[in-house]
Amino acid sequence: MKLLEWVNLMVVDSLKGKDLLTLLDYSKEEVTDLVLLAVELKKLTKAGKCPPLLEGKTLGMIFEKHSTRTRISFEVGIKQLGGNGMFMHARDLQIGRGESVYDTAHVLSGYLDGIMIRANSHEMVRELAEHASIPVINGLTDIFHPCQALADILTIYEVKGNTAGLKIAYIGDGNNVAHSLVIAAAYMGMHIAVATPVGYEADEEIIQKAQVIAVKNGGSLYVSNDPIEVAVNADVIYTDVWTSMGQEEESAKRLVDFKGFQINDELVANAKKDYMFLHCLPAHREEEVTSSVIDGPNSYIFQQAENRLHAQKAVLASVMA
Repeated sequence: MKLLEWVNLMVVDSLKGKDLLTLLDYSKEEVTDLVLLAVELKKLTKAGKCPPLLEGKTLGMIFEKHSTRTRISFEVGIKQLGGNGMFMHARDLQIGRGESVYDTAHVLSGYLDGIMIRANSHEMVRELAEHASIPVINGLTDIFHPCQALADILTIYEVKGNTAGLKIAYIGDGNNVAHSLVIAAAYMGMHIAVATPVGYEADEEIIQKAQVIAVKNGGSLYVSNDPIEVAVNADVIYTDVWTSMGQEEESAKRLVDFKGFQINDELVANAKKDYMFLHCLPAHREEEVTSSVIDGPNSYIFQQAENRLHAQKAVLASVMA
């Protein structure tokens, strides 16, 4: 880590110029240091201090999907770090009319200091990063959501005071959020249990890689199709929507297939009394979670949402500084 004396901050110097496509590309130490940097950046922000670590830098933000938290947190984050954020919807770019990813990557590299992209295809984002000479940050793809996972770990660390040894139960769709969460939890030495309906399991290759990481760091990863089983003695209960963007035509079927996976008072009674409820949002109350849980005293969803800002500032400061 590199010392920035005047603000007493340590950015993760090993990540300078590096992409963030998936946390699998980072080490345990780098993930841990990003979380700790986010803690310090949040303290400074609350104190009204915004160190201009990225003064004169411009972040291009490409969106193929609608966004509230990703867009606003990245725009605010780059501004608070002294840089500029440029919103670009894919339909407004030539890439939306068929220009190659190769050409787009080279052109944008000549204008910008970094790219954040929220895209449909992880393969497209990987190709963009391969040909760009500036850092590319994955703001969400069909397979991974690394910035969300960093915010999740930051929130757990703030509330619980640590992460190692805690049990987190993820209940719902084995999607991009689940994939990044199991990787992050594995690095942190957590015991993560994942319950999905049959046919909606997380990617087996990702699960296997996360299991190796978990064991190496004193944690564990368990997969099941039983939500009650994974909720037992959980420190954290986490869920996501049952139907994500682009899956709307599957909504009716998913409502049937996910029956029994709702996070409700009966289910959370199996967790520890001081359990945390987390949800990456947006949420569908009375579908994947009841109002009594998501709006209850154990819910930290808004702290979790705010932490997208601070976790992403840690990423921006480290890869673009």
